[in-house]
Amino acid sequence: MTVIQYEREILVIDAGLMFPEEEMLGVDMVIPDISYLVENKDMVKGILITHGHEDHIGALPYVLQQINAPIYGTKLTMGLVEGKLKEAKFKKSVNMNVINPPASVKIGSLTVEFFRVNHSIPDSVGIAIHTPLGTVCHTGDFKFDQTPVDGKIADLHKLAELGSKGVLVLLSDSTNAERQGYTMSEKVVGVTIEEIFSKAKGRIIVATFATNIHRIQQVFDAAFKFERKVAVVGRSMVNTVNIALSLGYLSIPKNLMMELDDISKLSKEKVVIITTGSQGEPMSALTRMAMSEHKKVEIIPGDTVLIAATPIPGNEKLVARTIDHLFKQGAEVIYEAISGVHVSGHASQEELKLMLNLVKPRYFVPVHGEYRHLIHHANLAKEVGIPEKNIFIAENGRVIELTKDSARLAGKVTAGKVMVDGLGVGDVGNIVLRDRKQLAQDGILIVVVTIDKETTEVVAGPDIISRGFVYVRESEELMEQSKEIVRQALAKCQEEKITEWSMIKSQVRDTLGKFLFEQTHRRPMILPIIMEV
Repeated sequence: MTVIQYEREILVIDAGLMFPEEEMLGVDMVIPDISYLVENKDMVKGILITHGHEDHIGALPYVLQQINAPIYGTKLTMGLVEGKLKEAKFKKSVNMNVINPPASVKIGSLTVEFFRVNHSIPDSVGIAIHTPLGTVCHTGDFKFDQTPVDGKIADLHKLAELGSKGVLVLLSDSTNAERQGYTMSEKVVGVTIEEIFSKAKGRIIVATFATNIHRIQQVFDAAFKFERKVAVVGRSMVNTVNIALSLGYLSIPKNLMMELDDISKLSKEKVVIITTGSQGEPMSALTRMAMSEHKKVEIIPGDTVLIAATPIPGNEKLVARTIDHLFKQGAEVIYEAISGVHVSGHASQEELKLMLNLVKPRYFVPVHGEYRHLIHHANLAKEVGIPEKNIFIAENGRVIELTKDSARLAGKVTAGKVMVDGLGVGDVGNIVLRDRKQLAQDGILIVVVTIDKETTEVVAGPDIISRGFVYVRESEELMEQSKEIVRQALAKCQEEKITEWSMIKSQVRDTLGKFLFEQTHRRPMILPIIMEV
C-alpha cells in the first residue's frame, strides 16, 4: 500500500495482503497497519488499484470497513475486488469505478491517469497522479511484453509522453531487480505447454496461480488443439475462471469445459485438469491430490503434472514436498526448475532501465520486493544517470516529502503488520506469537494448588498437568520432584507472610522454571492456578 498526500487530499494505491511467515504460528494472513489513514479518513479521496493480485487487493475488505472511499480500477480488477468483498460477506455499499485505460479521472483537485502495463494478470495498469507540484508516477507490478497473449502491449507512448512533460517522482517495481536481461514473454510458456500436451499419454494436471488468466487461456487453447476436455478444480481457480469468463477475459470454445464428475468418464488421454496449489499450500487441491486426500481426484501412474509457477520465497519447502509426493504416486512432474513452464510477471534489469529512461523522473523511489531488491534497483537508476542524492530507499512507514525542487525523508508514520487469525484482526501481536512459539517449542505445565483462605496453608495439591513438555508416565520422578519444589516455594511464601496471589504465582513460576531448566534445559510455559477455600 502506498499513500500519496497533497495538502489535505490523500490517494491510496493498492491495499494488499501478505501470507504469514513461518514464525507467525496460526496466523492466516497479514495486512497493513492503516492507523494513519484512519486518523485522516476525511482526507482519503480514493483507492486506486493497479491489478487484481491478492498482494494488491487482499486487504480491501478490512480497509473498507474503516475507510469508505471510492475505488478505481480496470474491469477485471473490479470484478475480482467484487468477488473478494462477496466472499468476505461485506455488507456496506462500495463506490466502485471501472476505468478503461488510457483514461484519466479527476479526484478532488488531482488528475489521475491510468496507463496499461503488462503483468501476469490481464488489465494491469500503472498510475500517474498530476499534482500542482508535479507528476507522481507509480508503475504497479509490470514487465514489457512485446507479444502478450491478449495482444495489449504496455503503453510506451504514454510513458514517453509523461517523461517529455516531466515527472517529479517515479515509484517503480523492484521485484526482479536482481535478474539480468529481459523477462521472457508469456507466449513462451504457451509453446512449452503445447509441447508437453503433444507428448503426454495420460491425464494432464496443470497447477498455476488462479489469477494467471493468460496462462489458463493457453492451457485451454492447447487442450482444444489436442482434443482434450478441461475440468477446473479448487475454489479460487473456479471463482477466477467464472469471473474472467463472464467479463470476457477468457475465450473458451463451447463444450471444452466439463464438470469434474463427468470428466472421470472420459479416457485418460482426453483429460486436462486445471487446479490451484502451485505453491504447495497444505489445503490446496494439488497438495490434497498428492497426499491422496482429494475427494474426487486421485493421482495415478501415467499422469503428467505440470506446475506452471515458481515458488514464492519461503514456499520452496512446501512445493518440493508436493513434488516428491506426486512422484511417489507415479506421476511425471514437470516444474520450473527443469523446464520453461513459467515466466515471471516482473521486469528484469534492462526493462527497469527502459522504464527509467522513458519516464526520466527527477526523483526515484524503488518499491515492491525485499530490501536487497530496492538496493539493486537504486544501483540501476544510478547507472542510467539519476543522481544518488535523488534516490530514496524507504522502509514501511517512511514519509518522503517533495516540493517542486526538493525531496527529503521526513519522519515516519505508524506502519507495520496487522495479523489476521480467524475472525480476529490485530488481536494477535508479538506477545501472543511469542507465547505460541514457546508452547510449540517447550510445551506447558499447569500447577494447581488449593489454599486455605484464613491460614494460607496448602489444603490440596500441588497437582501438575503437562502438555507438550514431557510424557508424564515416563517422567514420574521429575513430576514428583517438581511438586516438592512447588511445596517449598509455597512454604517460603507462608514463612514470609506473602498473601498476594500474583506474588505467590510469580514465586512458584520462577522457582519451578529454574529447577526444570536445570533438569531438562527446556523452558516450558508454567501456569500456576491457585484456588481458595
